[in-house]
Amino acid sequence: MAASKPVPLYPTYLDLLDFDFEDYPELNDFFSDQPNWWLEHFNWGKAYLEYVGRNKSPHTYDRFRNEVERFLLWSFLEKQTPIDQLRKADILEYADFCWQPAVNWIGTSNQERFKVAAGYSSANEHWAPFKVQLAKSQSSKLTANAQPLDVNQLKKKYRPSQQTLTSMFTGIIVFYNYLMSEEFCLGNPAQIAKKDCRHFITDVQVKDVNRLSTAQWQYVLDVAVEMADEDAVYERNLFVIAALKTLFLRISELSERATWSPIMGHFWLDDDDNWWLKVFGKGRKLRDVTVPVDFLPFLERYRLSRGLYGLPSSNENTVLVEKIRGQGGMTARHLRRIVQAVFDQAYDKMRQYEGENKALRLKEATTHWLRHTGASMEIERGRELKDVSEDLGHASMATTDTVYVQTENKQRAASGKKRKVN
Repeated sequence: MAASKPVPLYPTYLDLLDFDFEDYPELNDFFSDQPNWWLEHFNWGKAYLEYVGRNKSPHTYDRFRNEVERFLLWSFLEKQTPIDQLRKADILEYADFCWQPAVNWIGTSNQERFKVAAGYSSANEHWAPFKVQLAKSQSSKLTANAQPLDVNQLKKKYRPSQQTLTSMFTGIIVFYNYLMSEEFCLGNPAQIAKKDCRHFITDVQVKDVNRLSTAQWQYVLDVAVEMADEDAVYERNLFVIAALKTLFLRISELSERATWSPIMGHFWLDDDDNWWLKVFGKGRKLRDVTVPVDFLPFLERYRLSRGLYGLPSSNENTVLVEKIRGQGGMTARHLRRIVQAVFDQAYDKMRQYEGENKALRLKEATTHWLRHTGASMEIERGRELKDVSEDLGHASMATTDTVYVQTENKQRAASGKKRKVN
């Protein structure tokens, strides 16, 4: 009889390369006394994720690991059918399950899959394949004292977004394509099931871009400048805030990674005295981002706080955003913390002077909002969509147009205000 509680199947990519069931006793127990195809499917997933980890970014590995792990757990525990025997109707059944998973498949926070104790990796009992996404303003209300009924009611409200559903189908379609290439499976039922999934909605709504208003951004910038003026240690906060917004950067593009270390020398000057920043972005692609003149004073004051003078030289190997303690660059997690420190103070200040309603989005804002804010403002100022798209690193202008262009909707909203009841 199949076990009822899902357990994590796959560790990080580096740990997966050295995987041994002896190091994962609970996982070993999970597969014991089960049909042979369980272990066979686990090894299919392991081989696929090794391929992904070898050829894609850590973020892509994590994303596909989530999808493969969930799909295999469902085939083990819920459907109890090998995935090479599934048909279109079965995949649609899986989509129904993803739309409303069992309560014990849903968590309320991000959790590591495994914890190391006494030399062994034990499954984290708080990990779950799905997670209820809480707004930051709500998460503080879910305390350790919350009653189980409250948490269960919250979990029952879980519904995946359209983007999450799309990612689910993409993940298992690509997984099946790999299995077909290795001759483990003869067809791809997920490919033909996607168009008939009843949970997809054709979206023609006005897109609400996660960005700050001009006033909210001004509070963020003013607070970051005040913090840096009062204590030089916050020059780093100011630089990161200004870079994310002005240069349209993702937080990962400023962070230290295994395959890339951002350095001051990635700023460079062309023959026409134009400044650029070389960025290692999604899909392991390098791009050059234009650096406006207005940003250079922020770069200079940050360098000065670190004992560096003037603007960077092309051969300068100094870490771009350095740790306060220790050597090397900052991780994405640490960068988010220093941005959040500015958001928190900006929220408090704006709430004091403007009221809760106008400040509220600062309470919800994440680092990625700064990228959205900068790009949206540039388009509203009339900059060519093609130029903004290239600085963002979008493969297609259609992506930029869909996500950021709100001018026509604003005009429609303005004209709509003039409608009369009588």
